[in-house]
Amino acid sequence: QVTFWLKKLYDGVPIPEYEVNERTVDILHEVMECNEERDRDVMLLIEDMKEQTSKYEAETEYWQDILQESLGFSEGNLSKEATEDLMDLAASALELKVEDTSLTSFYCAINDMTSELYETKSRNEEMELKYKTLSKKLTSALMMQKQIEEDVEKLEKFQSAEKAKAETQSSTVNFLKVKSKDLKIRIRNAEDELVGRGLDQSLTHEALMKSSE
Repeated sequence: QVTFWLKKLYDGVPIPEYEVNERTVDILHEVMECNEERDRDVMLLIEDMKEQTSKYEAETEYWQDILQESLGFSEGNLSKEATEDLMDLAASALELKVEDTSLTSFYCAINDMTSELYETKSRNEEMELKYKTLSKKLTSALMMQKQIEEDVEKLEKFQSAEKAKAETQSSTVNFLKVKSKDLKIRIRNAEDELVGRGLDQSLTHEALMKSSE
């Protein structure tokens, strides 16, 4: 079955080589069934369209005979303007997909299109409103984001300045500690030197501090 289908499909053209095994044959058989099913659907559609065409052609001939026999009216007798109007009427009927060219059919089709137009317009207005709302929210969010970025930048600059200030203060404190320690050592050395030279102990810095307290 698969081989016959492939020969029919390629219609005299050499069939491309493929590995023949159970899996490839099963796949090709599935494709063949899908293809044949699609072909059947297309043939049914074509037959239906042919039937519809025959129906419309028969109806056209019927009305042409009535118009010619009863009224002596034919398409060839129409003026250019009337022919154009008739073509416009037929085109409008096809565009509106009406069953016939009666005023009722046209009015119904036009009303349907008008309703669809209003529905589309309503949906468009709703979408436009949503767009405006989202646009306002987006603008507000962007402004807030910008403000936050500016605040973060200010905070980083402030923290950097405070850090530099703290580092300076820390350096000053460390310097003062070292200086104080150095002065204490120098005072102690001076006192020791003075005591060694016979200075009264009550006149030392430590003794004077205690006396002051």
